[in-house]
Amino acid sequence: MVLVLAFVTGIATIVVGTAAGAWVAVTHGMVGIAVILLIPWKTRIAEVGMRRHGPSRWASLLLAVLTLITLVAGIGSATGLVATIAGQPAIWVHIFVALLMVPLIVWHVIARPVFPRRTDLSRRVLLRAGVIAVGAAGLYAATAATVDWLKLPGARRRFTGSYETASFNPDAIPVTSWILDAVPSVDSQRWRLDIVDAHGTRALTLAELDRSRTQVRATLDCTSGWYTDQDWAGVPLSALLHVESTARSVYVHSVTGYWIRYPVEEVDRLLLATHVGGARLTPDHGFPARIVAPGLRGYWWVKWVDRIELQTTPWWWQPPFPVG
Repeated sequence: MVLVLAFVTGIATIVVGTAAGAWVAVTHGMVGIAVILLIPWKTRIAEVGMRRHGPSRWASLLLAVLTLITLVAGIGSATGLVATIAGQPAIWVHIFVALLMVPLIVWHVIARPVFPRRTDLSRRVLLRAGVIAVGAAGLYAATAATVDWLKLPGARRRFTGSYETASFNPDAIPVTSWILDAVPSVDSQRWRLDIVDAHGTRALTLAELDRSRTQVRATLDCTSGWYTDQDWAGVPLSALLHVESTARSVYVHSVTGYWIRYPVEEVDRLLLATHVGGARLTPDHGFPARIVAPGLRGYWWVKWVDRIELQTTPWWWQPPFPVG
């Protein structure tokens, strides 16, 4: 159950982009510490299980190893003591290994079901759960205080766990894509932005987008563990779209096939950027145009945009995390 809670809060942490949701990341950290506190008790149970079960014990052992790797990568990233593992950001190792654990956890629940018992609500069990919860909260607070006191790199991380990188230095922004899309080659003379709204369909050239420019300072917070503050410039989506009352979402499509739906209520906050730091976007960072979505994580900031469409489909009718 604790591992399931760790997974759920971990997924929620990836989604959170505003300070109001910082409690999710804090909860995830405390649940991780609770897993550590449960290791001695779980080890005794595992010793008995390893003797009783045949070939399946190796799957249980693999689950235990993956759990330890996830904990090490997560704590290493949170404190800043471990920036990379095998050449990859520690936070991505933490996430990737956690995803590998999912089928093993499902197998474990099915193969070794635990049925509710009357004693599960006994005073002793509830007291033990309370001690673990209080202990996890206390150790989390103590760890955070120690990181601050020792001035470890983790003291400078954002509430999402990301570290500041290349703020106001666009040339140094890391190059990442949610699904590892290759940087496309876009001919600015042939490129067109298709707009579909209450007035029908029309195509805009890059020159037409450049006729007006609004500047927004916003934080791009990538799920690979870094964030950057930049001055973005372009055209607000509210100036591009004529919103009808039936519209429920804004569909944004990339030349790579990647897409996202946003709530139509977010139109006023979204910017179609063509420039960053006073210079034209580079191909690596979304040329000729990308979405700037303040308060949302990096995978919402669609690059290489070629179509923006108002739809009657609700914004939530899409995968929790984009897959294409």
